[in-house]
This record gives sequence, structure tokens and C-alpha cells, in this order.
Amino acid sequence: MDMKKKIVKLMIIVLMIASAFFVLAELVSVRHKQESGGGTVSEWIASIIMEPYLPAMHMMHHGSTVKIASDIYERWVLAGYPVFLYGTMEGENEETAAESDYARLLMLEGSDEDHKSIAEEELEYDENAMHLEQNLADAMLAENGAYLENQAAGQEEVPAQEEVPEQSADAAILEFVPVQAKNYSYQWEELKSYEMLIKAFYAVDSTTKAGDDLLQLDRLLSRDMRVTGSTEAPQILIYHTHSQEAFTDSVPGDASTSIVGVGEHLADLLRERYGYQVMHHTACYDQERDYAYSNSLPEIEKLLADNPSIEVVIDLHRDEMPADKRLVVDLQGRPTAQFMFFNGLSRSKKGEIEYLENPYLADNLAFSFQMQAACNEYYPGLARRIYLKAYRYNMHVCPKTLLIELGAQNNTVEEAMNACDPLAHVLDLVLSGEEPVRE
Repeated sequence: MDMKKKIVKLMIIVLMIASAFFVLAELVSVRHKQESGGGTVSEWIASIIMEPYLPAMHMMHHGSTVKIASDIYERWVLAGYPVFLYGTMEGENEETAAESDYARLLMLEGSDEDHKSIAEEELEYDENAMHLEQNLADAMLAENGAYLENQAAGQEEVPAQEEVPEQSADAAILEFVPVQAKNYSYQWEELKSYEMLIKAFYAVDSTTKAGDDLLQLDRLLSRDMRVTGSTEAPQILIYHTHSQEAFTDSVPGDASTSIVGVGEHLADLLRERYGYQVMHHTACYDQERDYAYSNSLPEIEKLLADNPSIEVVIDLHRDEMPADKRLVVDLQGRPTAQFMFFNGLSRSKKGEIEYLENPYLADNLAFSFQMQAACNEYYPGLARRIYLKAYRYNMHVCPKTLLIELGAQNNTVEEAMNACDPLAHVLDLVLSGEEPVRE
């Protein structure tokens, strides 16, 4: 009797090992299968072993689509084997969902954006980055010193008989002044190769792949991002997929201290300082965060249909950081939150995600690239690397669409508000056609 039990246990162990092998082998052989158009030896062996001994798993992996019913069955069968479950879920989420599962793909975007499959450090520029080769601290000090000199010169011009309220040095540097001269200028011939372009500008999440079919310097630079319409009608739309995102000192229930308030400040700067016609849409779509993108999409599409003059769409968020990391720099004596441009590529490691088509992907990528280049040249150290992820994030609604992560939950409202000044300036540089300078 003991011998029979041992044999049964041994058979179970062998079958489990065989199952693990075929799951891993399937992942490895997908590319070969796509290129050759045929099956693999591992699939032939799998059919011999899995069909009689593991019929449930064989049935779940037979065919080209994943149905809702088999999805539930699969997760129940594999609940005790999280590695197998992750493997099958990953395939479903990335590119094999049937059309009936389109809504689930949109739902995945809502939770996926909060999770980075990449170390935070990879989103930072190190001291060897091209635009940081000069000492950033010295550049900032020189810039601030020039600003203070201008302030002092302006005060000297005030007539002696006119009383001027005393100002401390700290108070004098609170007003932001757009930078006129670049701190750094890219030599574009140095960035012709895909490898150099990635090194200088991007962080690619492990869930997706970029490639030189998407990222070519000439294409990124040559796209015209200028706003051409009249200011008689809305030109720019700012909205918030996650309108409930707040900062460390936000007041609960007070939207003016949340990302919505930051969006209104950015809209005001673009209107009053740079002359754009801006619509700020403040509706809340993230009561259930997982459904935020699917909830917001029809409303944003309707806004664009009702306002065909809109040429630029900005989805403004704030990021989520580990407690011990803060995204803040000193800019003109003001604590200023760093920000990051974010692109969804609508492709997984295996290829394009069919049901997340984006006809404007090339435009989206060119827009974020030109914004990043201008940020690095005028305000080095302010923008983190452009972050590329797998899904679409509703960036298909308009060619000139930006998704911006401004600050994080542990930034203050003041730091986030201060970041709007350089961000608005860089937006104007690109939307006016002043940047990038093309050789």
C-alpha cells in the first residue's frame, strides 16, 4: 500500500513538472511560431501528455482566443499554482483577448497605470546624462542669481519718493520667470541611433517593447506640433482620468488642493500668460479607479466632437512614489515638483494589442519627445524620463495628446502648483513652434 502511495505521489510530481515545462516552453516558442507559421515540437509532445493526463489545462490552451467561461474555469483550476495562473493571465491581458473582453482591457488600464514594472531609479537621469553634464546646481544658482540681479535692477528704477514695501530675499524670488536662454542644446546627430535615443530620453517598462520602428529621431523631430486654430474657440483640453489624486497637504473635499486645482492653475497660466483658449474639464471618473479610463473615454470623445477646434488634449495626473522618495527640485528659489511624460504603446512584449488600436501613436510619441527635449534644454533636471508602457490610456483620442504625471502623493500642493509655470512655458515653446530647433 505504501508503495502505491509513493507511485501516485511520484506521478503527480512528474505531471506538475511537465506542466511547468510546457507553460514555460509555450512562452519561449510563441515568437518562433509566429515567424514560421507552424507548430513546435513542444506543442506536439504537450498534446500527447496533456490531453490524457491534464485535460483541463489542454482544453484551456487549445484555440486562439480566451473565452469568459474558460477564463473562470482556468483560474479555478490554477488557483493553487500562481506561476501558471500569472502566465495565462499575462497572455490574456496582453494580446489574446476576444472582442467581448474589450471592456476588461480598458479596466486593466485603470489599475495598471499605478504599477511600474521598472525600478524608480530607471526613470531618473544620472549625472552622466547629456543635458546634465554641466553641473546642474551651478546652472540653477547662476539662473537664480541672474534673476535676483534683474529684480534688484528693477527696484532701483523706482523713484526715491515712492515708498516701496520691504521684501526679503526669499519673497523676491517667489515669482517665476520663464528661462530665455537654454542651459543645454542637443546635438541631434549624436542621437541618430535607437540605442542612444533610448539612453537619452526613455524608460521602457518590462510589459512592453519599443523598437526603432516607433522611435526614430527624424520622425520624432519632424512632426509639427504647432497649434494653428483661432483663439476664438477652445484649443486645449485639460482633464483628469484620476481627478481624486491628491497631495500630502491637500484638504479633503477641496478640489482646489487636488490634481484638479493644479489643472486649473495650469489652464490659467496657458490662458493669461500665453494666450491660449483652454477648456478645463473637471468631471470625476475614478470613483472606481479600475474603471476610470473606460468611464472617461465616451465623455472625452463627446467633448472633442462638440468642440472640433480642440487640437491638444492633456490628461493630468500625479504619480505614486515610495514614502522615502520625493520628486522635488529647487527652481528659481521655489520648491518645484518634477513631472514625467507617459506614453502607452498599445503593444506587449509579443506585439501589438489588436483591440487597443491607436492611429495617433506616432504623433503622441513625437509630442512627448519634443516636450521632453525642451524641458531638458531649458529646465534640466525637472522632467524625469519618458515612461513607455503597454496599454493605450485613451491617448488615441487626439494626435497631440499628453499624459503627464506631475509630482506624487508626497509632494505638497505648493510644489505641484510651482511646476505648472515651467510646464506651461515648455508647452508654449512646442505649441508655438519655437521648439524644437531643427537642423
